[in-house]
Amino acid sequence: MNKILLSLSLLACVSLSSSPSWAWPQKNNEPIRIVVTFPTGGAPDILARLLAEQWQKELQNQVIVENKPGAGGNIGTDFVTKAAPDGHTLLIGTIGTLTINPYLYKNLSFDPQRDLEAITFLASTPNVLVVPKQLPVQDTKGLIQLARSKPYALSYSSSGIGTSIHLSGELFAQLTQSKIKHIPYKGRAQAMPDLLAGRVDMSFDNLASAIPLIRSGDLRAIGVTSAQRSSFAPEIPTLAETDPSLRIFNVTSWFSLMGPKGMSNHDVAKISADVKRFMQLPEVREKLAHYALEANPQGPQALQKQIQQDAKRWSKLIKDNGIQAE
Repeated sequence: MNKILLSLSLLACVSLSSSPSWAWPQKNNEPIRIVVTFPTGGAPDILARLLAEQWQKELQNQVIVENKPGAGGNIGTDFVTKAAPDGHTLLIGTIGTLTINPYLYKNLSFDPQRDLEAITFLASTPNVLVVPKQLPVQDTKGLIQLARSKPYALSYSSSGIGTSIHLSGELFAQLTQSKIKHIPYKGRAQAMPDLLAGRVDMSFDNLASAIPLIRSGDLRAIGVTSAQRSSFAPEIPTLAETDPSLRIFNVTSWFSLMGPKGMSNHDVAKISADVKRFMQLPEVREKLAHYALEANPQGPQALQKQIQQDAKRWSKLIKDNGIQAE
């Protein structure tokens, strides 16, 4: 009898340990919040909703996506740094909020490397230089020539000061020795109508967000910002291959999952493993491919290393060009 009870006890333990959510989250009645620091529609929001959909299938908890835009992502990031480190409040981190803003904004109330816990990479996508179909240029050389001939006559939009889209524009202007006016918006949803209408002349949008408008013909793709062509749009050349002045141009937007500092190693490992498993599901990969997002679910160590490398790169660009958020 004792042997039977022992066997049943062991079987119960195995069943619990094989469950995808056996020890996380810890508070079964508290919702899980995934904070997105930009409005709906962009790559961070797409990724958050994919994660929420998958977790909702497995967990008894409610999974909520909260969009908290503003200040280049600082408002939402600050909110997460002040949350309890119990795994119930998570952040979709971007290259801008984690590696650019600390050097762009004075007197930030937080330090991403000090106040956030790196959990895992999610996915990456290059930016793509796009122009409205009304602009009379067909390629990079034509755009550079037009920009140089009319200093500050051309403008480029971004989803906020300090985003990779903003700094891609600054890098483009620096390398091509042209003067282009930056027009920041609160988010992509606010910027896109002016770009489509031709009130703004260009943008370095995420390929994941721009590709539907490129395919519809509403925007013209000039070049992707990565070192290699994207497998999702191989017909679009890289900027580096289109003009000698841009041969070192290499910018890739990446997105990560972060939490408040102080999360347990167990919770970090469990959430990271969940994400890796999600990203391997065929239906998730299909959805990511639709938005030109490449899954890259590396763990916390790789993410932390990338944050440090990119922070070094962007801080130099910001300092060299005297860029500062108001």
